[in-house]
Order: sequence, then C-alpha cells, then structure tokens
Amino acid sequence: MHFGVLANIIIVLFAAVLVSTVLRRLRLPPILGYLLVGMIVGPYGLDWIADSKSVIDLAEFGVVFLMFTIGLEFSLPKLIALRRSVLGLGSLQVVITSAVTGSLAFWYGFNLTASLVVAATIAMSSTAIVSKQLKDQLELNQSHGKNAIGVLLFQDLAVIPFLILIPSLANGEHNVWRPLVESLLKGGLVLLVMLSLGRWVMRPLFYEIAKARSLELFTLTVLLVTLSAAWLTEIAGLSLALGAFLSGMMLGETEYRHQIEVEIRPFRDVLLGLFFISIGMLLNYRILGTALLPLLMLILMITVLKAIILYGSARLLRIANKDSLKTALVLAQGGEFGFALLSISFGQDIIPVTHGQVILAALVFSMAISPFLIRYNEKIACFFLKKKKEPLVSPPAKINQEALQRVSTLQDHIIICGYGRVGQNMARFLERENFNIIAVDMDPKRVIDSELAGNTVIFGDSSNLALLKSIGLEKARALVFSFVDGHTVLNVLPQIRKELPNLPVLVRTRDDSQLALYQKAGATEVVPETLEASLMLSFQTMILLHVPPRKAMRHLMHARKNRYQFLHEYFPGEELEDSADMTPEKKQLAVVTLDQKAHAIGALVKDLALENVALTAVRRGGIRGDEPSPNTELREQDVLILYGTPQQLARAEKKLLQG
Repeated sequence: MHFGVLANIIIVLFAAVLVSTVLRRLRLPPILGYLLVGMIVGPYGLDWIADSKSVIDLAEFGVVFLMFTIGLEFSLPKLIALRRSVLGLGSLQVVITSAVTGSLAFWYGFNLTASLVVAATIAMSSTAIVSKQLKDQLELNQSHGKNAIGVLLFQDLAVIPFLILIPSLANGEHNVWRPLVESLLKGGLVLLVMLSLGRWVMRPLFYEIAKARSLELFTLTVLLVTLSAAWLTEIAGLSLALGAFLSGMMLGETEYRHQIEVEIRPFRDVLLGLFFISIGMLLNYRILGTALLPLLMLILMITVLKAIILYGSARLLRIANKDSLKTALVLAQGGEFGFALLSISFGQDIIPVTHGQVILAALVFSMAISPFLIRYNEKIACFFLKKKKEPLVSPPAKINQEALQRVSTLQDHIIICGYGRVGQNMARFLERENFNIIAVDMDPKRVIDSELAGNTVIFGDSSNLALLKSIGLEKARALVFSFVDGHTVLNVLPQIRKELPNLPVLVRTRDDSQLALYQKAGATEVVPETLEASLMLSFQTMILLHVPPRKAMRHLMHARKNRYQFLHEYFPGEELEDSADMTPEKKQLAVVTLDQKAHAIGALVKDLALENVALTAVRRGGIRGDEPSPNTELREQDVLILYGTPQQLARAEKKLLQG
C-alpha cells in the first residue's frame, strides 16, 4: 500500500517517535530504532513508502550537517595534528582491509571487479554513526576519537578512486589512470579554494551578518555556506560530507562557532534520523532464512576481521595498546559509502542481486551492532586487555573522574548549579576567601574547558537530587542556583528542603514575579537579576558564609574600580547567554593544551608575543598558577588559560601549536 508524500512523512515520524521512545525506555541506542522503522515501512516491509529514493537523497543531508558540526570541533591546527591518523592509520586500514577482503571475495568465486566492490565496501566505516555517538559520549577529542575521525577522513578521500575504478572496470576500460589523476587534481584544487574562502571570506561575511542582529538571516547564511560547500566538493568528484566537514572546520576558527552549531543542530538531528531510517529501508529481511550462514560469516568479516586489522595497524604506528583497541572497536562496522558502491554494482550487474542483498544486510547489521561497540568500547577494551575498568558515572561524566575524586574528600564546600558567566564570577569571589567550589553544568565544552583550567565542574542536570547528593550536598555549606530556570529550581528545591531544612540556598531569577514561589519552595535568599547581578549574588553568598561585610564590600568596590575587568574573563561554552556574545570584539577565556609537537614547548612566557592575548594562568600537573612569571618555561601537557577576542585567541592557539 502506497501513500502520498505528506502521509509518508507522518508515517515515518510517527513510527520513529514510537519506536525510539520504547528503545530509550530500554536504554538502547536510538539509531537501532531508526533502522527498525526503515525496515518496517520500507519496500521489503509494509511497503508504505512509494518513493524510497527521494527519501534516501534527502537523508544524505543528515550526514552533511553532521560532518559540518564535527568540522566545527576541528580547527586547521588540530587537523594538521591529526595527519598521523589520516595518512598513517587511515591508509594502512584501507589498503590492508581492501587487500584481505578482496582476496577472500576472489577466492570465493567473484571476478576482479566484483571483488573490488566487496573490498571497498567492507573497508569503509560509518561516518554518521561513529561521529554522532563519539560526540554524544564526549569522546571526540580523546585519543581514540581523534584516531577514528582521522581514519574516516581518509576513507572519504579513498572512496574517490573506488568510484572511478569500479565503473571503468565494469565497462571493460583498463586505462583508468587518466580519469583518476584528473579527479585527484580537481579535488586538490577544490580543497585549496575552500581553505582560501574559509580564511578570507567567511569571517568578514559572518561579521556583517552578525551586525544585522537577525537570527533568521544568520541561520540562512549557515545553511547556504554548508550546502554550497557540500555541492562544491560533489561536483569535483569528492563527497558531500567532506565538503561540509571542511566548511565547518573553516568556521570553527571564527568567533561565531558556538552560535552556528546551535542554529544547525535542529536540521542535523532531524535529517540524521531520516538517514538511518533510509538505511533500514534498503534491507530485505526475507534473505535471513535463505542465506543465514553466509550472512553471519560476512558480519564477522566486517566486524571482527576489520577490528583486528585496525588494531594491528594502530599498533604498527605505536599507538597505545588500549587506544588501538578502542579505535578498532569504534570503526568495526560498514559505512554509508558501502551503499553507494553497492548501488553502482547493482546498476551495472557487477554483483548478482542475491549476493548483493546479503552484503547489504551484513552492512546494516554491522551498523546496528556498532552503537553497542562504541558505547562500551572502554569496558570491552579493559576486558580484553585485563585492565581494571575506570568507574563510570555516565558517558558524559567520564571526563570528570578527576573532579569526582576531588569531591569525595571535600566538606563545607559551595555547590554552584550553572557555571555560565554568573556562576564563574561567583566562584572567583568565593575562591578568594578560600572556599571550595563545586559546579554543575550541562554544557559539555564549558565543563571540559573549566576542568582543564583546574576548576571542579561536573557535567550533569541540576534538577537531579541524586546527582547533587553524589557531589556532597549533605556536607555542603551552601547551594546556589546561578542559572535562570524557574521550572528546574521549583522542582528540586522542595526535595532539598525536605531532606536538608537548614542548608542555605540562594536562587537567581530574572525578576521578582516568582519571588513568593521561590520563598515558599524553601529558598533562603532570592536575588532578582538586575544590573550587577553577579556582584550582588556573590555579595549575598559571602555574607551568608560569615565573611565580614566590609571585606565583602571591598571585593565589590575593587571590581567596580577596575571596570569589572576580571568579571569579563569567562568560558562562553556551547550556548551563549546573550546575543552580544556574537560580536567579534567580545573578550573571553580559552584553554590550549600543549601536546607533544606544540611549537611553544621550551619557550619562556616573556618570549611568547601573543598579540593582545593575555596569559592569565598555567596549569601543570594538576596545579594552577595564576599570573605566571615571565621566566616560566612551558612544558609538554601544560594547559594555558588565555584571554582575548575569539580572533586573537585563534591566532594565539595557532602560534602556540604551530609557530
């Protein structure tokens, strides 16, 4: 039964919501739900979707937007630092996997062209699944995450010769070198053009757009840039995803990065879900009964054999044992380009449809298994390596183990819920009086940056009483809600009051419209937000903590006398608190970690010449030193806390890492 376009969309959305809700209740990855929906409504299931090709074409843009947001995380210096993963590990993985799987296919009875299709299909991994799940688990910037992204980028490049070789060999053409060289040259030219546009055009363009103060115009510009970059690389014979990644990388070096990601996220999430549904629609589940053994063998070849090759390649490059195994687990699945290569082989009768469906089913099942391998890569690696697994609170909180260890030893500390600008300003005041501060925040980048700078910040939801207890609520001296979210505060505050009736609780609010509600819920003090809101909230907290009023007032007067300079220094995080943060003149804090090949290692602070960027602190070996001496020599793994405009910070980071 076929339905119209609107009915198709309603059916897909309804099925996706229903199945995903059930899977989330069961704590299973939502990607499995999308794949299952595709199998149900697709041509091999209930056959409700008449035009599956149009759905698949639209769904490709989900991967485009995903790779664009991934590109925002990787500046050009970071990409250059990944060259070992891209060129070394990526090339080894593709070449060895292709050679082994192609030889096995040829031995099985496929001809040379069909064997090449099998080799190329199995060599590719899923950019969409790996990138999304690593980002959700906050593992994108860990060693195995960087290795995985490097390999995926090489696979995106490696698919080009496969897309040229397979149709040419199928048509009996043996002189493939000329089109291959032409394609590579054209691709190199496009990459050069995109890098130039990113450096000389993007920043002035977005500066003008930001001055207009129109979020609608800003969103339209982001969509235009993303899709134009993807289109440009496609007409050059490269992948849509690669163009989107490069454009994201160029914009990732601008001060508009966070706002861009906020604007693109809804498009990415909706279309990415549609992409996984379209993958499920390709699967003919009827073959499971007739070709079960070949299917299982092929799934094992894709996952186990591919993981072994990846692990061995990583070890050859002297990557740490655990990181090698985690990288192998993360990339042990088929990928989107495999479907493109199979569709070419079906169209030109390179592979029989029955064999092709078995390969297709193996790809889909490997992708269905993959979320579990990625989610539990730490546990699996520790099991095989016989190492003690690090305790995990939740995937996002994994990066906060050092912070959680510090929490377990504290008493009479102050808990600040919300570590935005106001929360960070409060922490600075209280730390000057030697109070221990623990903050809770939902912004992953803010948590990571603050932790690197030596602050104790936990990723989590402040409305979760169990989380607050885990960071010592019963032993805390005061609790402060520094964010403005009345629903969250009014939900959790009565629970806190029921168990801890004497704990001082301060609440920030926009105005006094809900003052009585907060007081009834149990707030000790309610501070309506006005001019100097962060100053007054800090003053009230210090008074409650028995700091002499004159001394507390001196802190406020000092801040005013210095034009609130130190209050300007804060980590902006992913979500901006006001639109003024979109201006390129706005100064902020940023952290830079000096990795093994950083240019600044061995230099003295006085010789850095960072052009209007202030080095406010250096963190080394877990110890933070504010206002470092000019004669301080920088070392590997030092974390530098810098202060300047986004443009100045980008130049300073490049100079510190590359020279």
